[in-house]
Amino acid sequence: MQDTLQTFDQMYKTSDDPWGFRTRWYEARKRALTVACLPARTYRRGYEPGCANGELAAALAVQCASLRVSDGSNAAVQLARSRLSALAHVDVVQEWLPDEWPSQLFDLIVLSEFCFYLSETALASVAERASASLSEEGTLLACHWRHPVKGFALQGDTVHEILAEHLKLARLVHHEERDFVLDVWSPSARSVAQREGFV
Repeated sequence: MQDTLQTFDQMYKTSDDPWGFRTRWYEARKRALTVACLPARTYRRGYEPGCANGELAAALAVQCASLRVSDGSNAAVQLARSRLSALAHVDVVQEWLPDEWPSQLFDLIVLSEFCFYLSETALASVAERASASLSEEGTLLACHWRHPVKGFALQGDTVHEILAEHLKLARLVHHEERDFVLDVWSPSARSVAQREGFV
């Protein structure tokens, strides 16, 4: 993981948006799909680890009364703080997962495009901690790139298989494209319509 951190820091030295989160239609579309797949309109407390430069966090902040975002890279944390500085309800911190998983209870946890850097053991720990940190009607959303990439400990499909195994939550959404896979889980199996009292 230390090698990965050094790689990230080097990438952020040459660009404040190395993956094109702000400029690529692929990323804008994926963000819109991510928000659209959330089963609740609003959340009290959200958490997004692996926030990179904060672009997804900015979209999630609209849904959350309080949002904690984190990254292991100091360069990413500084960029995210700058990007989200106008949002007083967003807290940006540097922390390593799974060891520094926060102790709060969350209504929304988003694991987007970072779990493939973890070992299977570390990912299982993240899944277990996330599940234990989720409120009774909470939402856990995961989204990961599916193509092979040198340097990834795991591939995206494998990440979601491990998450499904260790979360032991009801899956509400499964969206799969050639490029990425997106899943939504919750302790409650109630659909969006059921949550709104229409079923």
